[in-house]
Amino acid sequence: MDTVELARYLIGKIVVHETDNGRLSGRIVETEAYPVGDAAGHAFHGETRRNRSLFLQRGHAYVHLSYGTSFLLNVTSELPGVGGGVLLRAIEPLEGIREMMADARGTARPADLGRGPGRLTRALQVDLRQDGSDLCGPGPLRLAAAATGIGEIGSSVRIGITREVERLLRFYERGNPHVSGAKKLRQ
Repeated sequence: MDTVELARYLIGKIVVHETDNGRLSGRIVETEAYPVGDAAGHAFHGETRRNRSLFLQRGHAYVHLSYGTSFLLNVTSELPGVGGGVLLRAIEPLEGIREMMADARGTARPADLGRGPGRLTRALQVDLRQDGSDLCGPGPLRLAAAATGIGEIGSSVRIGITREVERLLRFYERGNPHVSGAKKLRQ
């Protein structure tokens, strides 16, 4: 499975974080693929101390701080030593919603808790401590199988990038109110 296939495959899967205050989880409803050779991807210029986790075997967490304000959670998608990843852009909260609301920083609607990659990590309490975690193992941050069926999957251009902007590498569950982006990118 390559990076683009993984980005589509992750729609509907569950991301779970076992915290000291209980379980937080959400159904993945939006992703973006950053395949090998993509100039918009963090792996494009090779491995660095900052992006080292992006070069781990498929299924690990690559967490990074974006613009000094928000952590973003990616799933590594290639073989060891080859950088590629899938950004988790939005979740539909399932467990720990009360805890997520308490930490929401001005987000009053439950539909907005995991809408966008920064809100997603805030809702799930993910930060640099989870960078490099094996998401396919039994650890506190992990991926789980879908509990329910998924709707039609749409695709569009990625959001907030300046390179390779025309590529249709963003995937989302059509009609899901938890998907981020402008209305024209959610239909």
